[in-house]
Amino acid sequence: MSDSSRTDGTDGSDGGTDAEQPGSEPTDAALTDAEWRERLSEEEYRVLRESGTEVRFSGEYVDHHPDDGNYRCRACGTVLFDAETKYESGCGWPAFYAAEEDSVTTTVDTSHGMRRTEVRCANCDSHLGHVFDDGPEPTGKRFCINSVAMEYDEE
Repeated sequence: MSDSSRTDGTDGSDGGTDAEQPGSEPTDAALTDAEWRERLSEEEYRVLRESGTEVRFSGEYVDHHPDDGNYRCRACGTVLFDAETKYESGCGWPAFYAAEEDSVTTTVDTSHGMRRTEVRCANCDSHLGHVFDDGPEPTGKRFCINSVAMEYDEE
């Protein structure tokens, strides 16, 4: 069994292709460290490229609950989550019950003495957060995502 897969959160199965996402730049994963540092703020770089985590309840999207629109990867613009899948989990980070198809990959994360499932952007391989199996129906998933890793788009 592979430690990495693409998933939309509905069944945990391998979902995909390397198709370009609307608004994404397919060469982003090939950027050098210096290019990422130039493109991202210090905090964005720490979270997205060094797998950091923002402080609980500090992110701009924790209490942000629009009726429509989507959330994009702050590093490359790939659409990650539909606003309709966002819910209040009380965990201190934005939570979604499903990711857009083929938008994220998951890997086993054993850092900090824990075993978790890390969520990364499928286009640019940036760290987004983690996914847990304690979410609401219809998927039972809780994608716990750092606000600084996303940008909200009303479109």
